[in-house]
Amino acid sequence: MRKIFGFMLGAITGGMLGAAAALLLTPVSGTKLRMKINDRIMVLQKEINDARIQKRAELENELQALRAPKA
Repeated sequence: MRKIFGFMLGAITGGMLGAAAALLLTPVSGTKLRMKINDRIMVLQKEINDARIQKRAELENELQALRAPKA
């Protein structure tokens, strides 16, 4: 039990120190960083949506081919 507590304490402390270091050493301001993150999220959402539409079309074509009567 004591080992687990020590590990958890170290993990939490390390996470907090890492987050603080990242905030202090980042090359851009918080507003610019949030804008960059938001822009990247928007691009990723568009890419995911485009991939979903493409895959759905492929699967619908494949389903139609499987349902077509065989000669």
